[in-house]
This record gives sequence, C-alpha cells and structure tokens, in this order.
Amino acid sequence: MKNKIVSLLAIILGIMIISFPLLGIVSSSAIIGLSVLFISIYALLMGISIIDYNTTGAVLDLTSGVVLLLLSIGLIFNPALFSFLAEITLYLAGIILIIGGVVSLINNRNSKYGFYIGIAGIILGVCYIIVGTYIANPIILGTFIGIWLVISGIMRLLN
Repeated sequence: MKNKIVSLLAIILGIMIISFPLLGIVSSSAIIGLSVLFISIYALLMGISIIDYNTTGAVLDLTSGVVLLLLSIGLIFNPALFSFLAEITLYLAGIILIIGGVVSLINNRNSKYGFYIGIAGIILGVCYIIVGTYIANPIILGTFIGIWLVISGIMRLLN
C-alpha cells in the first residue's frame, strides 16, 4: 500500500514539475528550487516507506532528503544563494539526479524494476548536465526531473 501511494505521488509530482516550467512565470531559481524540493519530498517519502526493511537505504534517503530540502528552501527564498550557485546550479541538479539514481539502484536491488529506476536517474542526470551546459533552459532542465519522477513512479507501480 505504501509503495502505491509513493508511486502515485512521484507520478503526480513529476507531472507537476513537467507542467510547471511550461507556465514560464517563475524565475529559474524558483524552478530549480521547486524541482529540488520535489526530489527531496520523494526522497523523504521513500526513506519513510522503506525504513521497515531497509534501514541503510532509509537513512540514505532521509539524509539526502533533508539536505535537498534545505537546499531547495534556500534556492526558492534566497536570491543571493542562487546568484552564488548560478554557474554550478545546472551541474548540481544533474548530480542530484545521478545521486538519486544511485540511491535507487542501492535501495531497489531486489525489485523487478528497481535497476531501471536507478539507471533512468543516472542517464537523465547526465543528460541534464550535458543539456545544461549547452542550452541552460530551465524548462527543459526541469522537465528532465519531472520525467525521472514519472518513470520512477510508473516502475514502482509495475513492481
């Protein structure tokens, strides 16, 4: 039951982050901060949902969720932090996706589709860094995070 709720939440958050940048109203700081916020919510919920049978994975998820939560709040509400991180923000978001993919690989070793969830996060994180280097468009970059959340949610539902 917990897995279905977390999976549906990941799909909903993914669809929200895919559609949110298309509105084009908010600055790239808020878009990236919101993207990181959605990933932190997902990591925190995953950590809570697997704490019964995978303590190490839960601690990894909860720790990364708290760090990402603090980073996202800073990005959303503190423009000075964004200006400081402006040059490395694109790389940071890609690295966060890669870390999320690696954590998914570690946590879902016994899952039927867990391998693919982790690989999707790693591949999209690398794409995020590559595209961010050449395009730097927050709509495309935010969409990559949304795609990963939707893929993760669907794979967990199929499991």
